[in-house]
Amino acid sequence: QVQLVESGGGLVQPGGSLRLSCAASGSIFRIDTMGWHRQAPGKERELVASITTGGSTTYANSVKGRFTISRDNAKNTVYLQMNSLEPEDTAVYYCNAYGFINRLTDVRPWGQGTQVTVSS
Repeated sequence: QVQLVESGGGLVQPGGSLRLSCAASGSIFRIDTMGWHRQAPGKERELVASITTGGSTTYANSVKGRFTISRDNAKNTVYLQMNSLEPEDTAVYYCNAYGFINRLTDVRPWGQGTQVTVSS
């Protein structure tokens, strides 16, 4: 199958920056869309940003202008650069992907999550 491993979370002060990374590995035939979701305590999981193989991006309104998603297709890795962080960005951030392990079988793996805490 396909595994996603995230890194880069941590504690940062308001106004600060963090960069998250997520690498896909395993029986990868093709990875199409990759993205990031987040879940804050007591709230539902929400889409933060996604990116296609061709580079088309989607962002939640709450992060537009502050977060940038990018990917390295050769490394099956997606990044999330987070600037001007706010306490409201505090959440567990999850990487996810849509891809194939062969020509017919698609997979939708999730990473284990990485904690981002924005606090002074």
